Amino acid sequence: MEKYIEEAAEHFKKLYAEQLERVARMEQAGEALNFKELKPVIIGMCPGDGIGPVIFKEAEKTLKYLLKAEIEEGKVEIRNIDGLTLENRLACGQTIPDEVLAQLKECHAILKGPTTTPQADSGVKNLESANVSLRRELDLFANVRPVNVPDKQIDWTFFRENTEGEYALGSKGVEMPGKLAFDFKVITDAGTRRIAKAAFEFARNNHKNHVAIVTKANIMKKTDGKFLSICKEVAADYPEITVTDWYVDIMSANLINPDMQSKFQVFVLPNLYGDIITDEAAQLQGGVGTAGSANTGSRYAMFEAIHGSAPRMIAEGLGDYANPCSILKATEMLLRHIDMADKADKLAMAMAACEKEGKVAVTGTREGNTAAEYGDYLLEKLNEM
Repeated sequence: MEKYIEEAAEHFKKLYAEQLERVARMEQAGEALNFKELKPVIIGMCPGDGIGPVIFKEAEKTLKYLLKAEIEEGKVEIRNIDGLTLENRLACGQTIPDEVLAQLKECHAILKGPTTTPQADSGVKNLESANVSLRRELDLFANVRPVNVPDKQIDWTFFRENTEGEYALGSKGVEMPGKLAFDFKVITDAGTRRIAKAAFEFARNNHKNHVAIVTKANIMKKTDGKFLSICKEVAADYPEITVTDWYVDIMSANLINPDMQSKFQVFVLPNLYGDIITDEAAQLQGGVGTAGSANTGSRYAMFEAIHGSAPRMIAEGLGDYANPCSILKATEMLLRHIDMADKADKLAMAMAACEKEGKVAVTGTREGNTAAEYGDYLLEKLNEM
C-alpha cells in the first residue's frame, strides 16, 4: 500500500509541475490574429472518421462555393489534411500524429469532421480524444456553441472552458487495484479569466445583457469555487451586464423549463458541465446533428459538429443519411471567425430557407434524404440568393 501512495504522490507532483508550466504559457499568449490584414487565410480541412467524411463533403463543397472568388484571388487557401483518421492514429500510436499536427499548425482556421475515440474495453490502444488533444496542443480555450429556437424565444450562446477541468487530466489518474481510483480536475486563474473575458466581450459586442455562470461550487469548493469567484471579478468590468450564478443541476432543469428559457442569453461554464449542458441545449434545437461549435484561441481556431462519429450509423449502413447541418453550422461559424460575416449570413439564410420549406429533410433513416441530397439542395438555395 505504501508503494502505491508513494507512486501516486510522485505522479501528482509531476502533474502539478506540468500545470504550472501551462499557466506560464497562458500568461505569455500573444494577440489574436487580424483576418482583415492576413493573406492568405489558410483553412485546414480534416474529414475525420465514421460519418465524418459523409457530412464533411457537403461542408467542403459549400465552403468552396462561398469562397470561390477569394480562393481564385489568393486571399484564401484551402488545405486538405489527411491522417486524422482512427486507423492512422492507431498505426502511429499517437492521438494526433506529429506530421498531422505540424500541418494543422500551419493553418489559421480548421474545419474538422467527427473523430472516433476508442473505448477503454475496445481491444485497441486507448488513445485520448483527438478533440481534447487538439484543444490542448493548439490552446483552443473557448468552446463556443450557439443554440437558437425562435419559436421558444431561445437565443443562447455557451462559452465552455475547453482546456481544463476533468478533461485536462482525466486520462492521468491513479489507481490502487482492488481498492480505489482517483482522477484529477484542474482550474487555473489564467484559464478561467480568459474564458470569462471571452464570454463577457461577446455579450457586450452582441448587445446581450445577461451572462449566467454555471458551476457546482457548493460541492467542488476549490476548483468550481475559483471559477465562480474569478468570473465575478471579470464581470465587474462589464457593469452594464447582469450576472447570475447557477448550479449545474438546477441549470439543466432550467433549460427545459418554458418559463425560464427566454431569460438566458450567454453562459460561461467549466469544461465538463459545458459538454453536458450544451448537448441538452442542442436537443431543444433539433438534436446534436443540428449544432456546430467553435474552438478558439489567440492563434488558432477549429470548427466542428458537436456530435461524434456515429459508429452505430455506419454499422447499420446509414452513414449516407447522416445530417450535415451540424458541420454546416460550424462552417458558418468559421466564416464569421475569419471576418466574412456576409458569407456566413448567406449560408445561415440558405439553411433557414431549406428548413422552412421542408422539401429536403435528413432524418438519419432511409425514410429521409441523404446528406448529399441536402447539400445539393442547399447549393440551389445559395444560387438563388
